[in-house]
Amino acid sequence: MKKRIIKIIVALMIFLIALIFKFDNNLINNILFIVSYLIVGIEILFEATKNITKGKLFDENFLMSIATIGAFIIGEAPEAVAVMLFYQIGETFQNYAVEKSKKSIADLMNIKPDYANIYVDGKDEKINPENVKINDLIIVKPGEKIPLDGIVIDGSSNIDTKALTGEIIPRSITINDEVLSGSINLSGVIKVRVTKTFKQSTVSKILDLVENASNKKSKSENFITKFASFYTPIVVFIALILATVVPLITDASFNTWLYRALSFLVVSCPCALVISIPLSFFGGIGGASKLGILIKGSNYLELLSKADTIVFDKTGTLTKGIFEIQKINSINVTDEELLKYVCYAENYSLHPIATAVKNKYNKKIDNKKIKSIKEIAGLGIEAKIDNHKILVGNEKLLEKHKINFNKFNGVGTIIYVALDNKYIGNILISDTIKNDA
Repeated sequence: MKKRIIKIIVALMIFLIALIFKFDNNLINNILFIVSYLIVGIEILFEATKNITKGKLFDENFLMSIATIGAFIIGEAPEAVAVMLFYQIGETFQNYAVEKSKKSIADLMNIKPDYANIYVDGKDEKINPENVKINDLIIVKPGEKIPLDGIVIDGSSNIDTKALTGEIIPRSITINDEVLSGSINLSGVIKVRVTKTFKQSTVSKILDLVENASNKKSKSENFITKFASFYTPIVVFIALILATVVPLITDASFNTWLYRALSFLVVSCPCALVISIPLSFFGGIGGASKLGILIKGSNYLELLSKADTIVFDKTGTLTKGIFEIQKINSINVTDEELLKYVCYAENYSLHPIATAVKNKYNKKIDNKKIKSIKEIAGLGIEAKIDNHKILVGNEKLLEKHKINFNKFNGVGTIIYVALDNKYIGNILISDTIKNDA
């Protein structure tokens, strides 16, 4: 990208020098125009030549080449340079827009793992994820990214999958559950048997999609290539007739009609179409990026114009991804006491719901009062606080301990709480909607 921009700037400066100063010596002017032309046009000439050797004679590169060379022959050097300059500027603008959007997506996801802890002979060693083989055992500690797809064979935990699914609520996993690379382990240590190599893993496929998004151009951009396959031979054929046949049936000289044929080629070059399409998509992708909408390529922007229905996953899209306590329903204890028991039980948890409880309680926790905490995958937490048995979790946790309780109907996540095997209430927690949703 930088090399292309430098080439355009250098070519533009030389072009403007020749155009503005208009040296008395035409040879100097022509040399400046030719140098400027070659700096930005050599790639087009090379592509046209390469396509001719492959049998692809009539494309936009060929038409631009013969049109601009024709412009030099008839003495319209500025026209030849301008066509190549504007084409390269249009391509640069679009590539910049797509690269910027692609980089934003890659930075946003940031899911590529740096290492994998491979488990061999009772020890774990950090190695490159690409060197891990199928059926190898890896250890994933709290706070680490899961480097490869696999099956949990030991341990239980909560994993953050929002980079893959957009879902802000962590997923509980235990033995025999499948885990995907790119997820983040939040709590317990887990041992995973690898089922896919790094190149086959979920994270690798997602990164590949992001990296190659700009290769997929829209139908409108590809149209010029298809259009040129019909348009170019017709224009070339007409130019040949003007240069060879017409002089035979008119009084004008061959040189006059050769000049007119070359003029026709220059005029017929579809530079406006070639330039306008990339610039249009640049404007669209760039404008969307300013609004926080990341578009991976022009083909996706074009498809969006045909959409009549848009379905949103609310979590993290229409919501902030920040959980807050909406309601506390206490029974035989005060709201503050209920919140205190839950906060102590969730003290060591990194779960977003636990964070919401601790933020609401907003008081210093005396760790000496916490005798034990046991996390039960898929159910909740069993803790011993000040010689009291505290159960904090979903309704299945209370059903497992055969505790009578009243189910609460509310929009969000409901935490049920029991003190010494007696139900003492629940807390309703939900995500908060964005102000501009």
